[in-house]
Amino acid sequence: MGYKRIKDWPEEERPRERLLKHGAAGMSEAQLLAIILRTGGQGKSAMDMAIELIDKMGGIGNMEQASAAEFCSVKGLGEAKAAQIKAALELGRRLMRNPAGKGPVFSSGQDVYSYFHPRFSGLKKEVFHCALLDVKNRLLRDARVSEGTLTASLIHPRESFREAIREAAASVIFVHNHPSGDPTPSRDDIQITARLESAGETVGIRVLDHIIIGDGQYASMREKGYLKDK
Repeated sequence: MGYKRIKDWPEEERPRERLLKHGAAGMSEAQLLAIILRTGGQGKSAMDMAIELIDKMGGIGNMEQASAAEFCSVKGLGEAKAAQIKAALELGRRLMRNPAGKGPVFSSGQDVYSYFHPRFSGLKKEVFHCALLDVKNRLLRDARVSEGTLTASLIHPRESFREAIREAAASVIFVHNHPSGDPTPSRDDIQITARLESAGETVGIRVLDHIIIGDGQYASMREKGYLKDK
């Protein structure tokens, strides 16, 4: 366009003004990111920087797992802008985890997969969640229990049921991902499921299932016979 600074662009082409006038839905990822960045640097506009960052990261989907140092490797993008981006990404993820209104009813492993797969998509490490349910199997809240390499020794029943006890949940479904994309249960997954089912019996909260999320597929520990039918 021949302009280095967004404020020198025609008003109708400036990302912030376009969002306020027409809404965010029709804007590109680069335009939205430019609004978060606010200003450019090192002779680049915020839009130039946004395009360069998206290209360097291989897309918006890879940014959540990127470190501050990776963001700052883009010339002109310092720690303050990296923090702005990380904060915006976390707000988006929290909104996905806790949408407004009543939660969905989980009637099958497919229901659980459909809800959690978008939230786990692109994660490069394992995360372990507890879905807190009411008496009608409606989601009350999604609580993150742990993250990192999951083993039977690292998943403590006390931590796993803490939020469920606090919220007086009627039942729970545990969910975690396999970053490899293959949801086949490991020996640790089987041991974790057995320990959690036993702990649930002790505290009076039924474990309905333990779902493992893969790439386009899932594994249900109940469907595979690793949980008791009651």
